[in-house]
Amino acid sequence: MANDLTRRGFVAAASSLIVFTPTLLRADGHSPMEVQMLNKHPEDSKQRMVFVPNILQVQAGDTVLFKSVDRGHNSESIEGMIPEGVEAWKGKISNDIEVTFDKPGFYGYKCTPHTSVGMVGLVVVEGEGKLDNLEAAMGVKHRGKAKKVFADIWEQAEAEGLLEATTA
Repeated sequence: MANDLTRRGFVAAASSLIVFTPTLLRADGHSPMEVQMLNKHPEDSKQRMVFVPNILQVQAGDTVLFKSVDRGHNSESIEGMIPEGVEAWKGKISNDIEVTFDKPGFYGYKCTPHTSVGMVGLVVVEGEGKLDNLEAAMGVKHRGKAKKVFADIWEQAEAEGLLEATTA
């Protein structure tokens, strides 16, 4: 009986590793970058319903894990804020989602139920052609608090030099 319990425990532990390993370590040996979906910012409790970080700079081919730390959130691309020819994504509520960013450009995303309270973010993918969708992405109209949050995101991206062409 003790052997069965040990065997059962081993199988359960092993299957957990199999399920979670792709998220922890990819085939190329790198773990994906992570954006947390949170009810409040860990450093400023006045900021509610946030992605942390809300601006992320990656290289073409990088994968980002949108991590559902707090329940009730998802990550969904915003229409008009992804490069032409790129497939949109929409994660399920309270579930993690991995997105691989193969094409340089600007990718706006939101939490579907919390967009109007400003739960939005931006992934900047470096590489040739990065600026191709900048004007379109910046021109998308937002409602509620998302309008102010995106104004702040664009201002921060400019201050960090993210709105400039990639230099080789």
